[in-house]
Amino acid sequence: MTAGSLRLRLMVAGAAAIVLALAVAGAGLALLFDRHVQRSLSEDLDVYLRQLASGVDIAPDGQIVVNRPPADPRFADPLSGLYWQAGDDAGATVRSRSLWDTVLDLPRDGPGRGEAHRHELPGPAGARVLVVERRVQIAGSGSPRWIRLAVAATLDRAAVARRAFTADLAAALGLLALVLVLAAWAQIQLGLRPLDAVRRGVAEIRSGRDRRLGAAVPAEVRPLVDEVNALLDAQDREIVRARDRAADLAHGLKTPLSALAADVRRLQAAGQPAIAGDIDALAQTMRRHIDRELVRTRPRTGAAVAAPVTRVLPVAEALVRTLSRTPRGESIRFEIQIPPQTILPFDHADVADVLGNLMENAARHARSRVRIDAAAGQPGAVAVEDDGPGVAPEDAKRILKRGARLDRGGSAGLGLAIVQDVLDAYGWHLNLGRSGLGGLAAVLGPGSPLASTESHGRKEASDPRR
Repeated sequence: MTAGSLRLRLMVAGAAAIVLALAVAGAGLALLFDRHVQRSLSEDLDVYLRQLASGVDIAPDGQIVVNRPPADPRFADPLSGLYWQAGDDAGATVRSRSLWDTVLDLPRDGPGRGEAHRHELPGPAGARVLVVERRVQIAGSGSPRWIRLAVAATLDRAAVARRAFTADLAAALGLLALVLVLAAWAQIQLGLRPLDAVRRGVAEIRSGRDRRLGAAVPAEVRPLVDEVNALLDAQDREIVRARDRAADLAHGLKTPLSALAADVRRLQAAGQPAIAGDIDALAQTMRRHIDRELVRTRPRTGAAVAAPVTRVLPVAEALVRTLSRTPRGESIRFEIQIPPQTILPFDHADVADVLGNLMENAARHARSRVRIDAAAGQPGAVAVEDDGPGVAPEDAKRILKRGARLDRGGSAGLGLAIVQDVLDAYGWHLNLGRSGLGGLAAVLGPGSPLASTESHGRKEASDPRR
């Protein structure tokens, strides 16, 4: 996933929401647990306080005695964390053995009659303790006396329990977060699957295997599909209009070009070959421009439901038969080394345009040989090679531009540019390099172009330039 990925954005937002929600839930659960521990401890102290109240008494000498102390053995263990204390307003005090030599420093504002107060106070060894106290009236040998009873428990046990609970809770919440993040990822994948289907559908349309996006999409994606299909319909209409305009232009110029051809013949018969040659060159230039525009306006995708596929060998053989009848082609040996199963994912007319321009260019510059074969090391690629002078690396890219040429005669310099236009429509490229025959190798291949300085094909031992 890239930085601009919708999946990444949704995943980050979902994970952040999950972590935040679980963090808040964890803090709330820890607080509830702490309150529960405090409540449980307070309830235990209430029980001990009632036991203490039932066993306290006034001795005949006026001393406070506890005949039946609380039964928990920790009250007898020094600094055990569980303590009791009983005293009156005169300062007489008795306390549990667990307090050792410490006296609980209770607040001065004692509880009223029948009330129980709770405090957090410093206890033995500096530990914090929770104290529950109550005032009870004891009838001794003299007048009744108010006795202040207090039971305390250290809060260390609550802190230990809270830390243990928090550790267990963190592990559980971490596992829950992982499960929820995975569930969120699965939900995002499932939710964005229709967009992947739209992307694949657009790729099918671009490659020519389909014409429109399918309608089997969720209601939320349907408007996008409808808009894309409407855009494709508008594009098809524009292509049809452009093709019709190009055809009208071609038909409109056909008669003037035929008249120019007749004028050329009359000028040649009248002994003016220089003027005839200039006019013929202009006519050829106009014809090539018309051909180029017709190629550019021909629809190449969506022409059929199935992908356009053309076998290369029959097209190459037909072109060789045609070129062999031209004055230049009669002196060239054409070699076709293409397996019968070799195909190009182009329309038949486009394959003829591409190979025709390349083979015509090769025949014009070759000394004696032109070879059409499957490109080595490039599955599906086709190469047209000649044994001519070739092209310097610095000129390879320049001659692909419209009208660029390295010679001064012949064509209008549009052949290779036409080839490039056709290949661009299919996402292919034209790579120019050194041929194994010693001249130029024009290689058709899918994807990104290769370096134009690479050699192609087999080295010819008889070629003096190799």
